[in-house]
Amino acid sequence: MYRTIEDYLQNGSSFVPIRYSFSEIKKMSNNFKTKLGEGGYGSVFKGVLRSGHFGAIKMMANSKSNGEDFVSEVATIGRIHHVNVVQLVGYCVEGSKRALVYDFMPNGSLEKYIYSNAYALMVSVKKMYEISLGVAQGIEYLHQGCEVQILHFDIKPHNILLDENFIPKISDFGLAKLYSTEDSTVTLTAARGTMGYIAPELFYKNIGGISYKADVYSFGMLLMEMASKRKNFRELAGHESQTYFPSWVYDQYAMGRDLEMGDATDEEKEIIKRMIVTALWCIQMNPSDRPSMREAREMLEEDVGHLQMPPNPFTRSEEIFLADVRNNIDPTCSNTELTWTLSAR
Repeated sequence: MYRTIEDYLQNGSSFVPIRYSFSEIKKMSNNFKTKLGEGGYGSVFKGVLRSGHFGAIKMMANSKSNGEDFVSEVATIGRIHHVNVVQLVGYCVEGSKRALVYDFMPNGSLEKYIYSNAYALMVSVKKMYEISLGVAQGIEYLHQGCEVQILHFDIKPHNILLDENFIPKISDFGLAKLYSTEDSTVTLTAARGTMGYIAPELFYKNIGGISYKADVYSFGMLLMEMASKRKNFRELAGHESQTYFPSWVYDQYAMGRDLEMGDATDEEKEIIKRMIVTALWCIQMNPSDRPSMREAREMLEEDVGHLQMPPNPFTRSEEIFLADVRNNIDPTCSNTELTWTLSAR
């Protein structure tokens, strides 16, 4: 595994992460004393790096894919450096023990600033917009700024970390794939990502080829939640038409109505509308109708008066897809291979 990782890292990488022993990992984490979080990937602990700075130590759970997710994350993120992508400091492979060491992000993940009322008050509309712009710049870099194409496939609030200045950092590259710019297709055996953010073409092959536009869709779903500071799906909505917020908000703007935003200023309402209209373009059902990440970023920077409403993305086929998402149903239901098409950027 070391050889595989190091072959990736040495190939065109100017920055090579540190290879730690497991004893060093235990020492840095004070024997895993302070847990920052956990998930299906494993657990994250706070640590102190050799430099004296804090770090986040991600102990990987036993993988069913012979460490492919671990190699993917190290090989992908270990060779890139961007202000909006989390920085990998080092890694460890020792027997069954696998760890990734990152810079520590004191403000945690974006999700709590969207879903928690207490934390949401800490982030203004303007600051949330700045965060969304940073995320867009990070994804644009992954798609177009490297010597390889990097598709993340799991863009969601939980995977956006915030540093001490609330600068966003895209994290968790366990599902990411990198390709030579000469590659046009790749075959996988399963859809990947998180329900609620997965592009429909990952489930329904007749919609269109799977490309970097899948990340654009996920970004659109994320952007919608950032603009509204609420989940896209409302389980206990007062009206059935409002259980899916993007569909409801499209109708409001299409009819020329402004959203009721409490005590939001006119400037804040314009920022929110800019974010939502951009999001609606990003979540178009057909991948070819979505913008590239560069175009999405440019929309976010555009004057709201110059933005046009997109076609209604909520067709009958979209309704079927959304029903599957609401019910947490995986429409693939089989191991049939999916051909992922990397169309021109």
